[in-house]
Amino acid sequence: MTPETLAVPEWIARLPKAELHLHLEGAATPEFIVGLARRRGQSLALEEVRERFRFSNFAGFLWAYKWACEQLRAPEDYALLLRDVAGRLRAQNVLYAELTLSAGVVLWKKQDLDATCAALFQAAEEARREQGLELRWILDAVRNFGAEHVARVAETALGWKDAGVVAFGIGGLEEQGPAGLFRATFDKIRAAGLHVTVHAGETDGPESIRAALDALGAERIGHGLAAFRDPELVARLKEQRITLEVCPTGNLRTGALEQQTGSDDLRRHPLFGYARGGLRVTLNTDDPGFFETDLNREYALAHQLGLSREEILRVAETAFDSAFCDPALKQSLLARFRAG
Repeated sequence: MTPETLAVPEWIARLPKAELHLHLEGAATPEFIVGLARRRGQSLALEEVRERFRFSNFAGFLWAYKWACEQLRAPEDYALLLRDVAGRLRAQNVLYAELTLSAGVVLWKKQDLDATCAALFQAAEEARREQGLELRWILDAVRNFGAEHVARVAETALGWKDAGVVAFGIGGLEEQGPAGLFRATFDKIRAAGLHVTVHAGETDGPESIRAALDALGAERIGHGLAAFRDPELVARLKEQRITLEVCPTGNLRTGALEQQTGSDDLRRHPLFGYARGGLRVTLNTDDPGFFETDLNREYALAHQLGLSREEILRVAETAFDSAFCDPALKQSLLARFRAG
């Protein structure tokens, strides 16, 4: 059973949804990359791009992601990608999404981050007016690029706080960027009123999740796959109502699931124990262009692998309830969800 061939029940297709863990660059499909090259007067074979999108482990995924990011060479490329992504989201009845921009990678490419944000936020406003899709932004730094890099991305996030940036986070290699290195930056972020979500427990252990909570004040955890290995941590996540942004297909495709559980069987994914144990969990696509999935398929997959209809509805509602948008919009979105 794979997401790209999975039949989606009609009730899931109709279900109003929110997505909280979606990397903009990771939503670029091979077809989009080919079309982008064509707009520049260049030629890329679709099969060549598909081959670049193939990988067998997390390191291979990072190289593929880096290559895809390198194809985005100007602010208008990012805006074009957003328009493509927005159309796909609305086709799945997604009402709200928080898109993660790999802002640290934009800086690494020596591109103008402010110009990229301006182009993206204008395109997001067009999506709101034309499609009724509410988009908010999480600016993400690369933790293994060091504390100075993370602080620089944070300054940009603060500068765009009133234009749609609702949160700041870090991704990259957990083992090479311990959370404690970035405490001062995250203290500043929280004091300024931005929310915090941190990739943790994807390829590292439960201690990475604890550090994200203790050192950085994380309100949500990206992935949290390893939490099940520490029952005390699971109890803490439940007590503190920390939301886990769970990405089942992504964890399978990058090898993180097998690394954490010893199995590549999605039925072994801790999502099911988390959901039934009362943790706040959401379903997300992470990098759907690479993982050949979408949000409808993630919901259908979780349902077919064991989550009941009632549990699916609770997961979907949690996504709206865990959004970092302003309270008035959140209540409006929850009302639309509950109305069906």
